[in-house]
Amino acid sequence: MKIAITTWGNRVSPVFDAAQTLLIADIENQNIHNKKYESFQPDDIIALAALLNREKVTALVCGAISETYAARLVENRIRMFAFVTGNAMDILDCLARHNIIKPAFMMPGCTPITKMPLA
Repeated sequence: MKIAITTWGNRVSPVFDAAQTLLIADIENQNIHNKKYESFQPDDIIALAALLNREKVTALVCGAISETYAARLVENRIRMFAFVTGNAMDILDCLARHNIIKPAFMMPGCTPITKMPLA
């Protein structure tokens, strides 16, 4: 599975619209491989979807995101984990070990939001 996380420093960017960097990593056999950072423009959701598809990313982890942007990414077969907060590497490790995002990584007052592409 290939994951992208919108980052601000070493943390998940609290607001998708403010992020300009993605941490992209492969998760295989509960291990994290091939981490890299890519720049992107959050207001160009079409270019972001193209980048994620080109990189073969299957899921995006982010903080707060508008329904319009989330829907566009899901339309492009990207699984969404929204309203996530915390250290990006801790979240990658959690996904690698448990294949879920624990409630401790959710923004205060938010419940886990996962949007899946239609089959």
